[in-house]
Amino acid sequence: MTDKEIFIKECEDKLKDKFALAEDISYHNQKKVMQAFSNNNIAIRHFAGTSGYGYGDEGRDTLGKLYAEVFNTESGIVSPHLLSGTHSISVALFGLVKRGDNVLCVSGMPYDTIRPVIFGENIGSLKDLGVNFECCDLDEKGKFDFNEIKKCLENQVDLIYIQRSRGYELRDAFSCEEIGEVCAFIRKKGFTGCIFVDNCYGEFVEKIEPTDVGADVCVGSLIKNAGGGIAPTGGYIVGKDKYIQAIGRRFTAPSIGLEVGSYEQGYRYFYQGLFMAPHVVCQAIKVSLLIGMAMTELGYKNYPSIDKVPHDITRCIEFGDENKMVNFIREVQFASPVDGYVTCEPWDMPGYDDKIIMAAGTFVSGSSIELSADGPVKEPYLAYFQGGLTYEHGKYALSRILDKV
Repeated sequence: MTDKEIFIKECEDKLKDKFALAEDISYHNQKKVMQAFSNNNIAIRHFAGTSGYGYGDEGRDTLGKLYAEVFNTESGIVSPHLLSGTHSISVALFGLVKRGDNVLCVSGMPYDTIRPVIFGENIGSLKDLGVNFECCDLDEKGKFDFNEIKKCLENQVDLIYIQRSRGYELRDAFSCEEIGEVCAFIRKKGFTGCIFVDNCYGEFVEKIEPTDVGADVCVGSLIKNAGGGIAPTGGYIVGKDKYIQAIGRRFTAPSIGLEVGSYEQGYRYFYQGLFMAPHVVCQAIKVSLLIGMAMTELGYKNYPSIDKVPHDITRCIEFGDENKMVNFIREVQFASPVDGYVTCEPWDMPGYDDKIIMAAGTFVSGSSIELSADGPVKEPYLAYFQGGLTYEHGKYALSRILDKV
């Protein structure tokens, strides 16, 4: 064995217990998904597409029911016409709030691409429509600041917003236990409205989801965890029926709601993606742990720390040097099965304030459940690594990364 192979083997040996835990979580979630498939009598006919209005589209409607059961909720919208996580969140928010409402985000400033949706001017944002959006800062440890939340709840609040993942912030993703604690605290203070969670990157990482611990609506992308690396596009919105119906009237039109919506190509990839999701997420978590252990051993700070089990699939690595960060991300691209010959360059990506460098040599364009990495090119030069459809691919990528870092 080469020195590099010995090093990777040593990292794997140190992670045996955490790998076993990830596999246990995966099996629990696979059972949950299988039970939902069984309870909804999924059959070949559900994969067929429809055209036109899509009245009586059994594949579409049953897919929503399937997701609702997996997430332990009353109703769900799952659609290829939800174009991304940002679009899914936007549709849900615009369906839940009206002019004059007050939204309180208790997880700090939301992710970059959501900010124009909330605060943009003259683009049809929530602000343009007369919706007020306030943010509670996190405490010095990057956790919910209950004292600050208590103060904010003294004012009129119509919707609570929680972002589970770190985005481009230097904090850990929130666990479902932490989300449950803040939901319980908010309810104890008398809030009776909708608690909304952006669940992107967090699906199937734990045995429970935010909707198991107090969230009323949960939203995510199908080219992240929930699509299992197979769904070609789409998003999901699950939650209490009264909220899902309100969102449905925004998603289509107030007069028709969820009665229409066709997709001629058919739904097999969406059903199959959900079936695969627990296993694929387990692969991504194991890759994240391996990368984290290797970078820790090499002296690089990375988050979450390797003594913790991740609560989403992303790993943040601090380089403190532009060239090292850029080289790391480029090597992820070079280790990709698609466009592996391409050299990544920082660019002005839509929706972001800083230049972004992004490695995503993926079968589904932009899929972040597949092996990928990105980050804003600014101090302290943080790379955000995520995904991996197979552990073996992540291990191969690490072998290339080690040559550069």
